[in-house]
Amino acid sequence: MKIRILTYNIHRAIGFDRRFAPERIIEVLRGHNADIVLLQEVDEGAPRSNEVNLAKELADALHYPYFALGHNVTLRKGCYGNATLSRFPIIRERNIDLTVGLHKRRGCQHTTIDLGGNAEVDLPLDVFNLHLGLSARERQKQAGILMRSKEYQSLDLHTPCIVGGDFNDWRSLLRALFVEGLLFQCATDEELPSGRPRAIRTFPSFSPKGGLDRIYYRGDYMKLLGVKRCTYPVSKIASDHLAVIADFDIYYE
Repeated sequence: MKIRILTYNIHRAIGFDRRFAPERIIEVLRGHNADIVLLQEVDEGAPRSNEVNLAKELADALHYPYFALGHNVTLRKGCYGNATLSRFPIIRERNIDLTVGLHKRRGCQHTTIDLGGNAEVDLPLDVFNLHLGLSARERQKQAGILMRSKEYQSLDLHTPCIVGGDFNDWRSLLRALFVEGLLFQCATDEELPSGRPRAIRTFPSFSPKGGLDRIYYRGDYMKLLGVKRCTYPVSKIASDHLAVIADFDIYYE
């Protein structure tokens, strides 16, 4: 079956004009019509975003029957974190705390999604939706926390698995860990004329210089069909990141 996965740091739906405008995020998401959407910086109950549950607002507007929100940061009023929207049932959800020391709180939302829907046979896809820190050493430690988590440790190399989100990995220092060490493939690489890979650039949205938003995948039954970043004019102002979209063929014996 063909599956489209999108990851997008929506910056609380507050654009470069400092205006809270979820309708712009909705326009971006509706246009790409992904089956599974990984969002970062999603508010719930915060005054800056009209105290709405932004994950629910987006899921309702786009007719996603399933969504999950993991809280990473608690504000004076409200909180924010990562959210996953899905066309398929979310059968398991947990938030993994990736906070390192006194650094800003960070997290990774783990969901198990049943691609079989209401069919009698389970077709599980494990999805890790993360937002890593700003320093290289912090990100390395966070990757270690994730890999030692019971959610990750319970998977084998054959299990279809996605790790996506805002890696903040300007210099691709984590790429070797995921690709060489953990045997993932990077969906969001583009090949330079030299033959070397480079992450698709997504930040800042108005003139992308860094490939911060990435999708890694692993599993015997996953084949990458294509990948692209959002080029809609509205995406240059809707958030400080661009969405990146990957299409897969996932098949089970």
